Amino acid sequence: MTDSVVKILEDMRADYQIVECAPELADTTEFCEHYGYQLDESANAILVVGKGEPRLYALCVVLATTQVDVNKQVRRKLEVKKASFASPDETTRLTGMTLGGVTPFGLPPSLPIWIDSRVLECSKVIVGGGSRDRKVYVNPEVLAALPSAEVVEGLAKPRPTS
Repeated sequence: MTDSVVKILEDMRADYQIVECAPELADTTEFCEHYGYQLDESANAILVVGKGEPRLYALCVVLATTQVDVNKQVRRKLEVKKASFASPDETTRLTGMTLGGVTPFGLPPSLPIWIDSRVLECSKVIVGGGSRDRKVYVNPEVLAALPSAEVVEGLAKPRPTS
């Protein structure tokens, strides 16, 4: 089986680890609780969309302890009046991956990858592995080294406490 995510990581000479997981435990909170990872070392890859014509997309990578600031930062960066999270169908269509497995590795070169600056404060971070049955544990500098990646200060904001 040819594995494009692993090939990209190998081509980048990245220090990484593939972490297998049960697909039903792929969502971040369940994954961390079951496999013993911390939310502050876990990053979510979330596709966002600008609601103008043409529709503009970007993949945001933010720590699980934060949430993408769609209404301010994403809207401003996409230069649109309205922005939101892309639907699961749009995410699958643009990335070829389903929610819970979306990874910044192997995306179309035209899709910008915006990484919240807090992600780079981690010594290692766990991100989706391209499918719901695995994750990638990697130095966040590898994410920042991706060709269409940009580190964005304030892309995310702390999650409200319940």
